[in-house]
Amino acid sequence: MGKNNRGNLIILSGPSGAGKGTIHNELLNNDSNLAFSVSMTTRKKRNGEKEGVDYFFVTEEEFKEEIKKNSFLEYACVHSNYYGTLKRNVEKDLEKGHDVILEIDIQGALKIKELAPDAIFIFIMPPSMRELRDRLVKRGTESIEKIVERFKNAYKEINEISKYNYVVINDEVEKAVKKVQAILLAERCRVDRIEEFDVNNQEELIHELLVDLKETK
Repeated sequence: MGKNNRGNLIILSGPSGAGKGTIHNELLNNDSNLAFSVSMTTRKKRNGEKEGVDYFFVTEEEFKEEIKKNSFLEYACVHSNYYGTLKRNVEKDLEKGHDVILEIDIQGALKIKELAPDAIFIFIMPPSMRELRDRLVKRGTESIEKIVERFKNAYKEINEISKYNYVVINDEVEKAVKKVQAILLAERCRVDRIEEFDVNNQEELIHELLVDLKETK
């Protein structure tokens, strides 16, 4: 029985502050079969972020040139910045048999669902809206106005949860990571991940085994 060697496309989404980035990093650190698709963005680089590792940082003009070339699997303008997933990078990893995990916003996820309905869609939820607010404030990376904007968007995003295959509540990172790992393992064991095999060959093998069994008696 041959295993289908093409990887799974995994979409990880959730409100800003839900902890999907932390979960994403833990998954990558603990699963050598997972590949991270580096997105392109017009957002300014934050402290500690690296070009080609966290994002491909480009100008708005450069991003729009890639749009004209139809280079993106999906792209969206979120909080006044463009984000996009490059088709060529994702396809390269899937063909190698790696599962590709995309940490993207809800807009991008819904666009991918139209193009790749067989992808695995996982929504990361905060334990409560109060906890989400506190996480956004504690990050200390944005102004109050930006935090309010993200908090309001979170309500809208949670309404899209029915479009996803799975939901994981991130009350404790370790538990949330284990739940996502269980989902990925289950998906790799799906029957439709197994290629069809030659029934005749299997019948011959069974016959040989029965003959051997009789001869040993």
